[in-house]
Amino acid sequence: MSQTRVFVKCGRPKRVQEEEKVTDWLPEEFKREMEDMLGGEYGAYLESFERPVSRGLRVNTLKWDRRECAEKLPCKTEPVPWVANGLFYEDEVRLSRDPYYFAGLYYLQEPSAMTPASLLPVEPGDMVLDLCGAPGGKSTELGARLKGRGMLMANDISNSRAKALLKNLELFGISNMCVVSESPKRLGIVFPGFFDKILVDAPCSGEGMFRKDRGMAKDWREKGPGFYSKIQRDIVGEAVKMLKEGGYLLYSTCTFSRREDEEIVQWILDAFPEMELAPIKPFEGASGGIGLEGCIRLFPHRIRGEGHFMALLRKQTVSVKGDKRTAGRGCGDGKKPGLAWESGVEPKSELEDFLKETKIPWDYSRIVKKNDMVYYLPEGFVEGTGLRFLRTGLWMGTMKKGRFEPSQAMAMVLGKELYSNCVSFDREDMRVVRYLKGETISLKEGEGPVKGWCLVCVDRFALGFGKGNGMTIKNKYYAGWRWQ
Repeated sequence: MSQTRVFVKCGRPKRVQEEEKVTDWLPEEFKREMEDMLGGEYGAYLESFERPVSRGLRVNTLKWDRRECAEKLPCKTEPVPWVANGLFYEDEVRLSRDPYYFAGLYYLQEPSAMTPASLLPVEPGDMVLDLCGAPGGKSTELGARLKGRGMLMANDISNSRAKALLKNLELFGISNMCVVSESPKRLGIVFPGFFDKILVDAPCSGEGMFRKDRGMAKDWREKGPGFYSKIQRDIVGEAVKMLKEGGYLLYSTCTFSRREDEEIVQWILDAFPEMELAPIKPFEGASGGIGLEGCIRLFPHRIRGEGHFMALLRKQTVSVKGDKRTAGRGCGDGKKPGLAWESGVEPKSELEDFLKETKIPWDYSRIVKKNDMVYYLPEGFVEGTGLRFLRTGLWMGTMKKGRFEPSQAMAMVLGKELYSNCVSFDREDMRVVRYLKGETISLKEGEGPVKGWCLVCVDRFALGFGKGNGMTIKNKYYAGWRWQ
């Protein structure tokens, strides 16, 4: 692009025209490494910086499917070919301001970043760990694929980032999750050999995001691949310890450096002989690993997305004579809840009445109460690990002296088909936005009267609760989530 610059020499300005390349701001060392890596494709890679960034969303399959989403979104969409529930959408549309976003029907996510969670072979009933989970793009997908069974433990060492992670999981309606804020080393002590599937989307130098965010190049100059490779080894080493025999670990980064990609995977294979690569078949537009077969790379000049690296590894079954290996005590030791927990369901209480209005087969043995807060624990969860939990399972609501008030998180796991007392508005109805802003809602003739706890929906999808009083609904939408 042509641009005018002013140079000052001897007090007199001189105006000159010069051509500035789009990639002039890239670090020279990085460019040399990429040219060496890509060879004849290096020019095409540089040209990719002139193309706009692709916008994407990932459909929440707990609530609907990609076909219905594509039909109902107020913009043109195209399928992301390599992710079954991914869609490209038009850049000028602000889908974060759509009521469907507030219903947790999709997650706005860069198309390449959808790939790691899609490649981890999660099955309902698995114990799954997202070790570097914030802000939740990958955790929400892993949780959705569990379909309410087993447990998702989503972790981020930063407490503030873990709070954002928690919000996104609750917005998605993930009921069987725990959110923690711990170091990988601390988790490794508590959960040796515990998880069936682990995702490590490791902190990295971010070379694959340079096209999207120039600020990453500044960070790269200060903390390049050498800085992050040590952190990555520390994190993934703890992840291997927490993986069950026969379990799978997906390692991913959004960088191109072999020091952070193939060399980390090779370090895992060398340091842990029980680990083996489970080769990922490259899809159209994807590349294989460099010097290590079985990994895949995504380059922005080959696909409609940014840069990413992924490797899937499996822990082999190791037979040790006289050694019956068992999982760590963690959440699956079969002990009863500790004394800090009370029974969550009191006979003839409002909670019991509320649950009877739902169409979910609750396991009452997993409902517990702590300090007036009622939780629905994931399968196999047990308190007593000493970890910093932000959430243990589904926060169902609060209960004092038999009176129950359901939570926003509880609303998000329900819907028009799962709760008997509902009011559903069309997406174009302005009362939807007024509800999301926290206002009292008036009903029209034929819509009421409504009494008691009422689930407010948009086109059958839950937004939150209200308290019905005839032809009005007192707003109970969580203040921290309101439309601003």
